[in-house]
Formats: sequence, structure tokens, C-alpha cells
Amino acid sequence: MSITAEPVVPLSNTDKFFIGGDWVKPTSDAVSDVIDSASEQLYYRVPEAQPADMDLAIGAAHRAFHTGPWPRMTHAERAGYLRSMADALQSRASDYSAMWPRESGVVHAYARASEAGSADTLRYYAGLADDYPFEEPFSPSATSLAGGGFGLLVREPVGVVGAIIPWNAPLPLILYKVAPALLAGCTVIVKVSPEAPGAGYLIAEIAEEVGLPGGVLNVITADREVSELMVRDHRVDKIAFTGSTAAGRKIGAICGERIARFTLELGGKSAAVILDDADINVAAMTLAGAECFLSGQVCASLTRIVVPRQRHDEFADALAAAFSAVQVGDPFDAATQMGPLAMERQRDRVEHYIAKGIEQGATLVTGGGRPKHLDRGYYIEPTVFAGVDNKHVIAQEEIFGPVLSVIPADNDEHAVDIANDTIYGLNAAVFTPDAARAREVAGRLRSGTVGHNGMRIDFDSAFGGFKQSGIGREGGREGLLPYLETKTVLLDTAP
Repeated sequence: MSITAEPVVPLSNTDKFFIGGDWVKPTSDAVSDVIDSASEQLYYRVPEAQPADMDLAIGAAHRAFHTGPWPRMTHAERAGYLRSMADALQSRASDYSAMWPRESGVVHAYARASEAGSADTLRYYAGLADDYPFEEPFSPSATSLAGGGFGLLVREPVGVVGAIIPWNAPLPLILYKVAPALLAGCTVIVKVSPEAPGAGYLIAEIAEEVGLPGGVLNVITADREVSELMVRDHRVDKIAFTGSTAAGRKIGAICGERIARFTLELGGKSAAVILDDADINVAAMTLAGAECFLSGQVCASLTRIVVPRQRHDEFADALAAAFSAVQVGDPFDAATQMGPLAMERQRDRVEHYIAKGIEQGATLVTGGGRPKHLDRGYYIEPTVFAGVDNKHVIAQEEIFGPVLSVIPADNDEHAVDIANDTIYGLNAAVFTPDAARAREVAGRLRSGTVGHNGMRIDFDSAFGGFKQSGIGREGGREGLLPYLETKTVLLDTAP
């Protein structure tokens, strides 16, 4: 197999950390290898933070918040920096789209198509400086203690933010944390994944380019042990985490011990409910196409397909036909529809779940192995199981790969019960031509997002989950709230 693009690393300081506005040498020789997911070859190396490096980054962010100019600027002034960052990011969009496929396995064509959205996130939050009610006057109630003739409800920055970023879609997930945090007046330590640090380094270079004050944005690469030091540090006021539910439980517990603020965007096992009036072939094509994105390494993937029992076999065949026709290969090849998984351990994980599905009696309709035409790269075939019981492991645990389970239901009520029978509640969909019927079923699904006839997510409104899929929301105006603390100010008269 040949790779159609040269493995260029469009970064300048991959041997350092970005701390306090400067590129700082690490305190040890420890490094993390970033492996090209399509070739299994070394792409580049970055330093692996040790406790002393993390302490330095936390200290820089803490000083920048408590003694620096950033929190004392107006929101409009901070918005100006966000707009400058957006312009700089837009000019370097092709740099990120060159790295993302190699780090995470996304198809290059999709990476290119998503370039504008990242800069738009920065511009969206910059725009909130104009109309968000960061300060609202009110009349104190007659029963308020100590009285006061004039009140202000003030929304101030929460403080120092530790943003922990996963490897699957690092740039947008950085920006949905960093953009609202910066607008609010927070300072940030971005902890990027050792498997996919490129987006963090890119944002650091952009912060340096636009002259962001030192310590406002710090970027460091660390493993879980060193990352936990940031979660436990009293100087970090809030943790913003995207990743597995298992890791989220631990982070939530640690933050609970010290009453730190946190938001958790966690895993999912999302259901697509196919109603009896849905077009089976269209639904199958839609779901197969959606699962191609990032090779199914998406927390919001619709991986449990709940169908009327009388149409189960028909749908399973249609889904298998659509999914098995997907072209798997080099993410830089224009003909490719699905690339590799991000890393060897991820492929091992997916293969383990496929074996578990077979062991528990589900019917493997298509896929289940490695593509025979690809002799290297972390590839897996698009896989469909039929006759899945919702109690099967493959129906309950997040696989994070291109594995779809078709589950029969007796009626609409049973389908909703199956969809809700999970510890997760991140995403869902209802397939029917009847919008009123879709709205009625959506109202009974315990999920942070419900789409009609497809996998639909809108970060410009809000994204997050019910149950063990997370706490809090990212995106839109809702995504600004976790970076603000509310203060009540009672004055004798208006200032």
C-alpha cells in the first residue's frame, strides 16, 4: 500500500512546551512517539511532560490570572484576540488537515471540509462579547439582608482552566473549551494527547503569533499520571474534559473532593430508532455513511440500530450492503471513504469487541476482520452484527470503531425502552418521514441530542449528554456558562 501524501509536520517547536508565552525546554528527555495511523511509521516526537513541567504550566496560568492583564481586560478586548486567532487559524487550516488524518485516521477530504468550522468557533465566541449579559442590574428585594438600593448580577471568569483533550478530534475539542474560557477571562492549560498533539502545538503557535499575553494559554503533552496532577492541583479552578466515561468518573471524583468546577463530555452508546414507516434503504445508507467519519471513533456515533422486529432481517441486509461497499484505505486517497483507526491499541480494542459479539451469539453479517488489500495501517473492516440482544456487551459498551449492532424491537414503546436501556445518553436519532412522530419519540429518549433521520449535532446550540455521558454542555451560549461564576453585588445606589 502506498501513502499518497508526504508526511510533513507543519510545526516549528515540537521539542518544547508552550508555557508562559514562551517555548520552554522539557525537564527530562522523555518523549512520546506520534505514529502515522495509515503507515504505522513514526510521524514525529513530542516531549512527555513530567511533574515539574506540569507545575510550571499551572504556575504560569495561575500567575496570568491573578496578576496579569487578561482577566481585567474588557470582553471586547479579549474578543479582538479571538478574532485574530481565528484569522491566523484560517490561514493555517491546511496544516491541521495534513496532520489530523495521520494522527487519528480521519479521511483527508473531511479534514479539509471542516477547516472553516474551527475558525468560526473562535469568531462565534468573540461575537458574544457584544450581547452576552455579563453584567445585569436588578432591584434588590425588600427582604434581602442588609438591604441595598441597587443590585448587579455579575458573571466573572471561573479562574484557571485545565482542558484535557482526547486524540480523536483534537482541534475542535480544544476550541470549544479555549474559546469560551478566553472570552470569559480565564487562563488555560491545554493538556493534549500524546497520540495526537498537533492541534495543541498549532494553537500554541497561533497564540504566540497574535501576541496573547504570557500564561493565558499554555500547551503541554502528558500521560494520565501527570495529567492527574493538574486535576488535583488547587491552583486549577476548573477542569474541562472530553474522553472516556471511565476517566471522567475519576476526574469527577477528584474534583468533588476539592469542590473544583468541572465539565465532562464522555462516552456514548447511541441508538438510532427506526420506526415502521421509515425508508429502510435510505436509513441504512445514512447510518453507514455517518459511521465512516473518523472510522467510528466518535462518542456520538449511532451504533445501536433499533428496528421493528418484522423488518429486522431486511434492514440488516440493507445495512450490511451499504456498509460493506464503503471504500477503506489511505486517508489521502480521494476515493477513500473510511480511513484507519488511530492506533494499534484501538484496533486491538475493536477486534476484542468483535470477538465478544460472536462469542455471545450475535450474527456477524459483514466485516469483522482487517481489510485484505491493506498490509499495514490500523485498519478494520466496516462491521455489522444482526440479532443483537441489548444486553450483549457489544450493545452496552462503547467500542469506538466501525461496528454497528442491529437490535429488533416489538413496537415503538419497546424501541424506546431499548434505546434508553444504557448507562449513556449522549446522542440518538429517530427515522420516520413524520416530523410530529419523530418529535414525540424524541421527547421520550434520554439523550442530550436527538436527530431526525440522521446523525445530527449542533455545537452552535449545545452538545453534551444525559446520565454517564457527561455533565455540562459545550458549544453555543450554553458552552460559555461553565467558565463563569455568578457574583451578586448589592450597592446603596447605582455606580
